[in-house]
Amino acid sequence: MAQAALGAAGLHFDELNKLRVLEPEVAAQTAQLREECRAFVDKTAEFQKIVGSLVELVDQLAKAAESEKMKAIGARNLLKSIAKQREAQEQQLQALIAEKKMQLERYRIEYETLCKVEADQNEFIDQFIFQK
Repeated sequence: MAQAALGAAGLHFDELNKLRVLEPEVAAQTAQLREECRAFVDKTAEFQKIVGSLVELVDQLAKAAESEKMKAIGARNLLKSIAKQREAQEQQLQALIAEKKMQLERYRIEYETLCKVEADQNEFIDQFIFQK
């Protein structure tokens, strides 16, 4: 009867015979919900740690990929530069070859002319010697 009067007033005894405002079933459900909430918060925190480490890993991979991309672009530009330098060098060498060919032709013509002059001079000398 005392419990019924206390129950009507909203007061209850728990398993340790302590006076409580909540009903024992509601208090047990509250305690269970509190534990479930703690477990959920712990799991959420662990999930956030995992996601944080995953994001950090993805950022590192993105930086590494960007670095490799820049290296590849640099290597490609270097190859283009080397190709242009070789092309320019080839053009210079072609111009030098053409110049040397022209010089060779001039020397050949000069040589032929000098051979004719020598032949003429030798003939003149021979004629001069025979006339005496």
